[in-house]
Amino acid sequence: MIKEIFKPEKIVLDNGKEIQPPKSIVPYIVIGIVIAVILSANITGFNFSIILNRGEQFFVILKDMFPPDFSYTKSVITPLIETIKMSVLGSMIGCFLAIPFAILSSVNINTSKVTLNTVRFILSINRTLPTLIIALMATYIFGLGSFAGTVAIAIFTLGIVAKMFYEKIETVDMGPFEAMEAVGATRLKAFIGAIMPQILPSYLSICLYSLEINIRNAAILGYVGAGGIGLILNEKLGWREYDKVGMILVMLFVTVVIIENLSKYFRERLG
Repeated sequence: MIKEIFKPEKIVLDNGKEIQPPKSIVPYIVIGIVIAVILSANITGFNFSIILNRGEQFFVILKDMFPPDFSYTKSVITPLIETIKMSVLGSMIGCFLAIPFAILSSVNINTSKVTLNTVRFILSINRTLPTLIIALMATYIFGLGSFAGTVAIAIFTLGIVAKMFYEKIETVDMGPFEAMEAVGATRLKAFIGAIMPQILPSYLSICLYSLEINIRNAAILGYVGAGGIGLILNEKLGWREYDKVGMILVMLFVTVVIIENLSKYFRERLG
């Protein structure tokens, strides 16, 4: 088997000619991955023995979380609703702002290379920054609270949705767009009339998917003071009140599952 990978057998044609297939690069890829894993383990200090010796502590904490403290439910509801509001509002703002960025980033719509590359560069920087870093900067600018969290989610959503949206725009049929331009329509009017109907279901599906992601992201923004359920989650973890942490996680899990299923239902309808 290994020999066949390194040196594939010759192929004999009907006319008697032999063809030697090219050597497989799979063994070299595997060797490269093994070397990369070994180097990464050495650089990061990764050690399996530590996991084996200390890994059971994870299950000790889980055991302390369950059964959760159901009396703490009322205290979780308000920050949970705040988290959902942040996610929904931030997603809506980010998805709306993503439309002009996506148009300017599409090679079949924007013919200016300078504008195209500049906007794409800005979006690349946006996607490079983790949500927590964006939220931290937002708290410095706008102060602590859910407003900073909403701004952070909107900025993060802008980068993700714009990227996925302009890739979708570049795959559409340009015939109707060119026809509208030929009869005197501006590029914006031609886009709204010819391109938008083709990609609207995909755009809405992308927005719903981003909402799913943002619900999870919003849950930890409280760690940097950006409001939401992350504030009390960080507090209870710090005080090692794991039964209350368990209640927070249970309610967050139920919320995420409900939103994911609703999003999946609507995305299937749009598809």
